[in-house]
Amino acid sequence: MARLHLHLVSDSTGETLESIVKAGLGRFEGADTIKHFWPMVRSEGHLDRVVEEIAKRPGLVLYTLINGAVRDRLELRCDQLALPAVSVLDPIIGALSNFLGRSAVTRPGRQHVMDAAYFERVDAINFTMVHDDGAGSEDWEEADIVLAGVSRSSKTPTSIYLANRGYKTANIPLVPESPPPPSLFRLKHPLVVGLTNSPERLIAIRRNRLLSLGQVADTAYVDTTNVAAEVAFARRLFADHDIPVIDVTRRSIEETAAAIINLVQARAEGGTDVGGAK
Repeated sequence: MARLHLHLVSDSTGETLESIVKAGLGRFEGADTIKHFWPMVRSEGHLDRVVEEIAKRPGLVLYTLINGAVRDRLELRCDQLALPAVSVLDPIIGALSNFLGRSAVTRPGRQHVMDAAYFERVDAINFTMVHDDGAGSEDWEEADIVLAGVSRSSKTPTSIYLANRGYKTANIPLVPESPPPPSLFRLKHPLVVGLTNSPERLIAIRRNRLLSLGQVADTAYVDTTNVAAEVAFARRLFADHDIPVIDVTRRSIEETAAAIINLVQARAEGGTDVGGAK
């Protein structure tokens, strides 16, 4: 298969395009592609310079451009070069426009505007960073979500991902020798969620972690019996306190976060049974 050049042309940061392309490429295992990013393209002169570079490495052009003149010029130039050009958001915007009964806002980078939601997200990220690994337990009531789980059960990366979605997230490691503070089980505002992993998977992750740190990968931290006991301890704790559990063994961070957000939304909508997530 020949290598495919993907040219991502945007009048904003290009994050939307990158996410869409990443999702699309995920459906084509082993595809040999090179992505070229062309952000902040807002004038015809800038576009002409970009097209000159695209012509040197012809391929598929994907774009999100609002300015009509710039869009038309890109399509014309791509047609002259016999290159396919796709406006990836047009079907979505068209459907939303029909459903909502009004036209879309024609302002580049509208999704990145520094409005109240933006500052709430920044606040969530700051909160999450200072409430990692059991820190700041006196502030947990201010959180939206508190994650609990044994070491290396993806608590921190999941917390950060959730923070970027606007959720204040704290997390706490569960250690049989040092039970969590009783306040964890008295929280009212945040949803406490348990993360679990298979002992085999945990051992593999922990072993790789030790090796990356140059440490001996033959300690109680990766002992089969000890790890199984840790997982069993955490599961008993979750069951005893009716904490919903998500098994992250075969889940990506994004999938785990999506499951947690579903639990949060179900709770907000009045759902009484948010436990037992798998």
